[in-house]
Amino acid sequence: MGEHAKTVNSVEELRALVGEEMGVSGWLTITQERVNAFAEATGDHQWIHVDLERARSSPMGGPIAHGYLTLSLLPLLRDHEWQGVDVAMPTKMVINYGSNRVRFVSPVPVGARIRLRVKLLSVDEVQPGVVQSVSQATVEIDGQEKPAMVAETVGRTYL
Repeated sequence: MGEHAKTVNSVEELRALVGEEMGVSGWLTITQERVNAFAEATGDHQWIHVDLERARSSPMGGPIAHGYLTLSLLPLLRDHEWQGVDVAMPTKMVINYGSNRVRFVSPVPVGARIRLRVKLLSVDEVQPGVVQSVSQATVEIDGQEKPAMVAETVGRTYL
């Protein structure tokens, strides 16, 4: 567990953070084992991900992570050595409601380290006791200026 700069205990406190950065995760190394496991789980065995020899001769110079693997790592990254706001409202459950937009900006080479940076875009009560939040999730690649991915994610919290 990382450091929390602030703890949010209510919807009003969360709403006050709209437009603010919520925090950043620790770095996570993308291994070939993780890429291979994702290929097995999804059936996506495209050579740029799993054929090491062929991938070395590609423009990327080696195997890269699946874009959807990067997207699927958001929950893990959000809990990986998180430094920032801790949302500690009493809830029944929190669900991933979807994404409004996802862009895979740069490939993630196997062996690279990635981390998540989150900015809160909106907080709305969509039903009594149901709060929807929209966040900008940016996955950064260690040592690279351009991010791996930028997504606008939607979550629902049931109070």
